[in-house]
Amino acid sequence: WTLDHTTRQQMISFIVPAYNEEAWVGRCVSAIRSGVEALDVPYEIIVVDDASSDATASIARQQGAQVVRVEHRQISATRNAGARQAHGDILFFVDADTLVNTPAIQSALRSVGAGAVGGGCAPRFEGWLPLWCRLALLIGERLCRWLRFFPSGACLFCTRSAFQAAGGFNENYYAAEELWFVAALKRQGRFVIIPETVVTSGRKVRAHSFLTFARLFTRLILRGSSGLRNRRGLDYWYAPAREKTK
Repeated sequence: WTLDHTTRQQMISFIVPAYNEEAWVGRCVSAIRSGVEALDVPYEIIVVDDASSDATASIARQQGAQVVRVEHRQISATRNAGARQAHGDILFFVDADTLVNTPAIQSALRSVGAGAVGGGCAPRFEGWLPLWCRLALLIGERLCRWLRFFPSGACLFCTRSAFQAAGGFNENYYAAEELWFVAALKRQGRFVIIPETVVTSGRKVRAHSFLTFARLFTRLILRGSSGLRNRRGLDYWYAPAREKTK
């Protein structure tokens, strides 16, 4: 499969929000660079370093990324900060612990070239995962593909015009911001879930028990979206991930 001439001329911006990601950010940037260079399209990689205290920024620069420093400690605001710095016609939002690949990037670009305003792809977690998580992921992915509404921010893409029309990521929320963003994108036009997958870290899942997730979902059921309006109780996203072993 090849890209049409118009798509090849469009600038692609990869935006990587990162907080203390020295273990993954180098691999993330390297995977982006390898994946996109095979397609011969203009691109840039922007790592948005959100108050990291480790070597995230220096590693990202060593891999050739532009680094933007912010002090938000909020994922949605950090994503939006990267978009404001981007020059691309097409924006990719890639988590710093995620490895994209040429087929996924190519499929996303072809979807945009065919008229989609944006889309996403399912992540495949690396490493060991508990049984309850594997079952939940299997059911969740099939359900989301059926609904064409994938709630994973590991790798999302959209046109710049759709991003602006959607208002970017909603900064009222500290987690699950991709849900509101995808809903806003779908109001702008066709949103797709490409069949290709990307690899993402399973460390956060390994760091928390089933009870942690049960308490989180119970809280969200009881409080709704108001439970996402500050960092309190959102340790899955904001606390250091200390992995458990089997």
